[in-house]
Amino acid sequence: MQHEAIVYAIDDDVAVRQSLEFLLKTAGIKVRSFESAKAFLEMLPEIRSGCIITDVRMPDVTGIDLLRRVKELKLDIPVIVITGHGDVALAVDAMKIGAIDFLEKPFDDDLLLAAVRFALSAEAGAARRSAERAEIHDKLAALSNRERQVLEGLVAGKPNKVIAFDLGISPRTVEIYRANVMTKMAANSLSELVRLAMTAGILDEPGKSSG
Repeated sequence: MQHEAIVYAIDDDVAVRQSLEFLLKTAGIKVRSFESAKAFLEMLPEIRSGCIITDVRMPDVTGIDLLRRVKELKLDIPVIVITGHGDVALAVDAMKIGAIDFLEKPFDDDLLLAAVRFALSAEAGAARRSAERAEIHDKLAALSNRERQVLEGLVAGKPNKVIAFDLGISPRTVEIYRANVMTKMAANSLSELVRLAMTAGILDEPGKSSG
């Protein structure tokens, strides 16, 4: 929920931190500020949601360094970078690493709020996708080894007869396993089963076999 999300503002300039805090609190958005990326990194592993706003140029640990650390920890937390004039190249580098947006100082209040709201909605979407992946993996874990083999054959686009031949069982038996797989995965169609498999990472691309 957006009202529960926290924005983590990181800037070594106290005036910028105070400005961000006032702006976000006035908009009804929770905010915690940090005077350095180093101070924020100490608590980063505990953070699971929200949004990060960071200055790109800071002593010791830069905004780029912070962004790389977020990616190393595989955290689904959107990052907005703030840059000074002439730092567009750095902002582009940040976007390549995974920043969701960048703003130039002095930033426009409305633009910053719009960027934060977009980041929080994107973060909520990422949380939903993460929850969906976890649910799919729970369903996969409930499959027997043979059901899993049939599933992999189905998402690879193999007909029942081919799956039967590969597994040394009858096509009729494949049909029974297929029905069980559809029920356990709560899939109403083969296309939905393929989408679930892609979401879980069983299949990288439509029509490509997982081997």
